[in-house]
Amino acid sequence: MYVGTLSFDLLLGDVRSLKEKRSVVRPIVAELHRKFAVSVAEVGDQDLHRRARIGLAVVSGDAGHLTDVMDRCERLVAARPEVELLSVHRRLHGDDD
Repeated sequence: MYVGTLSFDLLLGDVRSLKEKRSVVRPIVAELHRKFAVSVAEVGDQDLHRRARIGLAVVSGDAGHLTDVMDRCERLVAARPEVELLSVHRRLHGDDD
């Protein structure tokens, strides 16, 4: 069994309130969950209206499949025009850990 985690640090575009922030972050979280069946949530910077941290986790029996899903998730977030992807932290845990 393999578990992969990703943490995205995002800079949001023209956002002036926490309400506007939610209208940007929620669709990203929902799309990641719907398209890739990953566990995903906003996990940090909730009190800052121009920054967001999104975390996700994936479980798979195959390390190659896990890496492919995480790559596709990263590409989806990076392609969103309303956010700038500042950094991505990736971890892969296997049975040997």
